[in-house]
Amino acid sequence: MTLDAHNAALDAWIDAHFDEEVRFLQQLVRVPTDTPPGNNAPHAERTAELLAEFGFEAEKHPVPSQAVQDYGMQSITNLVVRRRYGEGRTIALNAHGDVVPPGEGWTRDPYGGEIADGKLYGRASAVSKSDFATYTFAVRALESLGLPLKGGVELLFTYDEEFGGELGPGWLLSHKLTQPDLLIAAGFGYQVITAHNGCLQMEVTVHGKMAHAAIPDTGIDALQGAAAILTALYQQNQRYKSITSQVEGITHPYLNVGRIEGGTNTNVVPGKVTLKLDRRMVPEENPAEVEAEVRRVILEAAASVPGIAVDIRRLLMAESWKPDHRNAALVQALQRHGEEVLGEPIPTSGTPLYTDVRLFAAAGIPAAIYGAGPRTVFESNAKRADEHLVLDDLRRATKVVARTLLEMLK
Repeated sequence: MTLDAHNAALDAWIDAHFDEEVRFLQQLVRVPTDTPPGNNAPHAERTAELLAEFGFEAEKHPVPSQAVQDYGMQSITNLVVRRRYGEGRTIALNAHGDVVPPGEGWTRDPYGGEIADGKLYGRASAVSKSDFATYTFAVRALESLGLPLKGGVELLFTYDEEFGGELGPGWLLSHKLTQPDLLIAAGFGYQVITAHNGCLQMEVTVHGKMAHAAIPDTGIDALQGAAAILTALYQQNQRYKSITSQVEGITHPYLNVGRIEGGTNTNVVPGKVTLKLDRRMVPEENPAEVEAEVRRVILEAAASVPGIAVDIRRLLMAESWKPDHRNAALVQALQRHGEEVLGEPIPTSGTPLYTDVRLFAAAGIPAAIYGAGPRTVFESNAKRADEHLVLDDLRRATKVVARTLLEMLK
């Protein structure tokens, strides 16, 4: 058989088993993995049960409970499925099962896996339980051909991307439980993603002195100190627009203050206010220099308000993922098969998100991000109410990944 005939056979197997793939995804969506609180071991157990029905033995790698609790989560069990075909390179397929809580505004059950108008609704249906299904069924399709293959495939299903990945892929890599030659990681659109932003997250605690609102001069208003810091940070945000990334799909750095809390009552001068901020870094920036600058801006602003003190704590430092020419063959295969299956050119792009891929890159593993998703992340409602996946996008992505695996392992 020719390669075209093999690809047609892959497509036919996926079409014939697509209802089964959809049911698999529905069952994954129906087990919540809200992070926080991050009690995600039950989902791993259920996933392992479902994989066993396909003859896939999932190694369970629980992270010690104390490490998980120190991290701010409740339970993590990472899964590894190894499929060895012969001598040659190993391609890992990584998707994360944890997801932010559903929040408000849903018109459908966020854990129902309901199907309507060709879409499957539910939290994590798009990012990234969808690619548990994409990757599992792509590997099943590949093996259905019964062809002699080189190398092997690993399915890596991990559970802490929302907290930075250190106890998911980071744990598997540091304990040498996976050492692949190439990686395909969970996608969220038609493009093949080849770079992403970094992210610095910090907690800033502003200390003043509580006082009765009737005699405010006896206190020191922590909120006024916080306001000075916020003004300085947002002024800095305007300056970031002048820094331009050379990576397609990434524009400039930016900063967001996502959470503010403090004070004790309406009639009390607040003695403490806490800010949590997120600073996105383009691939060209130096993370240490970025952090030093943010700290300087905060401290200088605080010093402008008499009596104010601040504590600054780093919550996360996720470095950017820079373009890597060593992934060229993998990227080109995904683009070529994507164009054939989707019927349109598939570009490469960077993304302003940050992902677990940076951890594989730090370990020297060339990678590409590709999986089930619409043309843009926004279209999927990912991390918003009524998150959903267009089922045709799941079908097509599974075909693209299966064809790519065949090309890379034949």
